[in-house]
Amino acid sequence: MSSVTLRSRISGNQAIEKGEAELIAYGRAAIANPDLPERFAQKAELNLYDRPSFYGGTEKGYTNYPVL
Repeated sequence: MSSVTLRSRISGNQAIEKGEAELIAYGRAAIANPDLPERFAQKAELNLYDRPSFYGGTEKGYTNYPVL
């Protein structure tokens, strides 16, 4: 398993192809991109995450990211 901050779709696929990982964790990228699988499928640009808003107790940083 590999977990790297905002690893791209391409670099994640390359890590799997090279045998460096069998699974890629997209934690922060998934928080900032609730539609991450769709973004990867469409090769769309990713939203950047807003770290100061993590665990803030409001929707900011969790449900206010734009989707496709």
